[in-house]
Amino acid sequence: MNIKFLAIGKTDDERLKGMVADYVKRLKHYLPFEMEVVPDLKNNKNLSEIQQKEAEGKLILSRLALSDYVVLLDEKGKSFSSVGFSDWMQKQLLAGRKNLIFLIGGPYGFSEEIYRRAQSNISLSEMTFSHQMVRLIFIEQLYRACTILKNEPYHHV
Repeated sequence: MNIKFLAIGKTDDERLKGMVADYVKRLKHYLPFEMEVVPDLKNNKNLSEIQQKEAEGKLILSRLALSDYVVLLDEKGKSFSSVGFSDWMQKQLLAGRKNLIFLIGGPYGFSEEIYRRAQSNISLSEMTFSHQMVRLIFIEQLYRACTILKNEPYHHV
């Protein structure tokens, strides 16, 4: 299974970029992983929240195949403990899916079209994090899930 992580907009903070890059490198020892940043919308100052979500949704949809299993990282999603998420990942790995795609939307979330396209929604927390922080938190949790599944000592219960 290939895993792709799609996020809207670049990260400007070099420290966060470095930490994300470190976990991306670590993840590649466990599974095929790719992170893709969808460029921010240009000239979005005159767009309403709904128009911005719809435009971002079109950018995201253009990067998805019909066979992709799409998971939204969304505040309305299902919450997991780290061990629970590793169990969920194990089920996905055993399901025989070709591509598992995790999405982070823009500052206003996802369009209705993206919600309809997704097969799952996962919440990282009831708290709100910046889009840049969510990248690091999610990729670290994905790495942690891999180490849990391999019974490696990274995760301490």
